[in-house]
Amino acid sequence: MNMYLLFFIALIPIVWLMVSLGVLKMPGHKTCSITLAITIALAIIVWKMPIGQALTATVEGASMAIWPIIVVIIAAVFTYNLSIHTKSMDVIKDMMTGITTDRRILVLIVAWGFGGFLEAIAGFGTAVAIPASILAALGFDPIFAAIICLIANTTPTAFGAIGLPVTTLAKVASIDPVTLSYAVGIQLFVLIVVLPLILVMLTGKSVKAIKGVVFISIASGLAFAVPELLVAKYLGAELPALIGSIICIIVTVTIAKIFYKKTAAKDAVNIPVKKALLAWVPFILILAFILITSTLVPAINKPLSAIKTSIQIYTGPHAKISTFTWIANPGTLIIIATFIGGLIQGAKSREIVKVFTDTCKQMSKTAITILAIVSLAKVMSYSGMITSIAVVLVAATGGFYPLFAPVIGALGTFVTGSDTSANVLFGPLQVEVARNLHMSPYWLAAANTGGATAGKMISPQSIAVATAATGIVGAEGKILKATLKFCLVYVLILGLIVYFGSKFFTM
Repeated sequence: MNMYLLFFIALIPIVWLMVSLGVLKMPGHKTCSITLAITIALAIIVWKMPIGQALTATVEGASMAIWPIIVVIIAAVFTYNLSIHTKSMDVIKDMMTGITTDRRILVLIVAWGFGGFLEAIAGFGTAVAIPASILAALGFDPIFAAIICLIANTTPTAFGAIGLPVTTLAKVASIDPVTLSYAVGIQLFVLIVVLPLILVMLTGKSVKAIKGVVFISIASGLAFAVPELLVAKYLGAELPALIGSIICIIVTVTIAKIFYKKTAAKDAVNIPVKKALLAWVPFILILAFILITSTLVPAINKPLSAIKTSIQIYTGPHAKISTFTWIANPGTLIIIATFIGGLIQGAKSREIVKVFTDTCKQMSKTAITILAIVSLAKVMSYSGMITSIAVVLVAATGGFYPLFAPVIGALGTFVTGSDTSANVLFGPLQVEVARNLHMSPYWLAAANTGGATAGKMISPQSIAVATAATGIVGAEGKILKATLKFCLVYVLILGLIVYFGSKFFTM
């Protein structure tokens, strides 16, 4: 069959997702289930995928959706729900308003700084779920809270989950991870600096909203971007987002307390240090557990990572072993940390268990959405549908390919919901194209990672996380329409950076 015809047929599931969510305003769990059925039918009929392979690809996707993605999302929402139950969220809210009541600065601290930090240490939806729920608790409109956290959770995902997207891409494409990290840092630098200004404008619903907060916004962006670039260049992929986000939080909060202290609540509560620490103890434990069990501490990481089950689910060619790590994954660690944190805060075991079971029930529709979207991503990948889209994009663009390279990364994340998965899907393709065009393979591989960060804000999986965390399941269409235009601008800017930068980055 003609490759261009295959290209348009392969786009059907993606177009249907866009139309059903954005125009028809169908709930995510319904439209994603229908899209999965359409994808399976096309894979079998057009790409001649055997029924058994289509079904096992679906099962592999479903199993990956459950562990770790859905578990992580349930864990993040469980942390928030328990903080409501123990009243610690009221203390956190008082602490935040004690720093500032200016909603623009709150967005910089919670969605940008704290969200970037959560993405750096955990990934898998935590950076959207927890900050969005905190903003909603602070009185932000839930839909706006979801949108602003999705947009903020773009650039940090490149080095999210202790650098997993970049280290994975370097491995599958057989390139040096440190050089790749540096290329990613260069491409995202401008976007990281500009993004806080965009978040401020969105919060104030006007370009004029930056008046009075230009200094703190630029400082917040630079405090994230400069350390990230330096760490990426000299240390590699594991620490750029982590160190960048920590310095960003310190700088943003310090500037707010010194130069914007008049914006603090007039009736600000003087919270004792012990009470403040008690309120934050689940989050402190989450940070501690994830860091000490990460690859940064091999003595703990290796034995815990060995507690896993490996099984081959997909029965077709190019099948990979699916590995389920039971302890050393963010979901398990967040649940354990939250349970211990709840006990320290004075909650009884049976109360904590009830909050957890209620959270699982609350997440049922979100779980269906994510099961469907990850399953269809696997079917599209194994059947060759994704390749059919990428091949035509490469063929049609020629020498202007670098301008469109981020689009392929964004497409990968839109379908899979994961920057890492997008890199696995398209990273080797980008490297091969770079060699054919006599360009740096690192530069185009980095473009895939950068594009993948853009696709994060419009991925149905990410949107499902945001709606679940803020209690607005069913509003997926509204959120997609709001984030889509920002995604397009983001990809355009990144495309220009990649196109013109390709002439200079020749490593």
